Amino acid sequence: MPHIIRPMRKEDVSQVNEIDREAFPGQWPPPNYKHELQNLVARYIVACEEGAVMPPPPGEARGWWSRLVTWGRKSPAALPPEQFISGFAGIWILADEAHVTNIAVRKSHQRRGIGELLLIHIIDLSQKLKATNMTLEVRASNTSAQSLYRKYGFIEMGVRKAYYLDNREDALIMSTENIHTDSYQALLKQLKEVYLQRWDNHLPSV
Repeated sequence: MPHIIRPMRKEDVSQVNEIDREAFPGQWPPPNYKHELQNLVARYIVACEEGAVMPPPPGEARGWWSRLVTWGRKSPAALPPEQFISGFAGIWILADEAHVTNIAVRKSHQRRGIGELLLIHIIDLSQKLKATNMTLEVRASNTSAQSLYRKYGFIEMGVRKAYYLDNREDALIMSTENIHTDSYQALLKQLKEVYLQRWDNHLPSV
């Protein structure tokens, strides 16, 4: 199914936590996304599968009480269904730099272009927020993610030794050139067009 991208909301936090735990099981302490939504330098987005909703909790789908509305208050089953979230991404805007905090996709929805979709959107968002360049850390062993980042103009700038607490693995520091240059804009436009030819998802304008 096609995916759309929108800002993360507080109603999304439970699903985002599920995806985060699945993608980064060794990360400690886990991020507090409710707090991140209040963080003035943070921006988070989610990828939603068009037309898909979360199933109701077991036992809530049929009970007679689930259809009651009393004193203007709806039961859980009577509330609008949650959109199904396949992945999320975040950045911190620090002065003129956009730092990518995370990009994560449910394992069941990987290899569908969703990670690349999220990356395109956070690059677009960083440009709108007037960031000059982007930076991130990635596990030294995560060669597939490194390949995607290099494709979008990130280059290796250094190494943070023993950066990851779960196994003391090194992190590669990767950064872009100025994302407002004509050369970078041309690269991004070309990559968006190639992406659209392969995947039926919603992109910022090309």
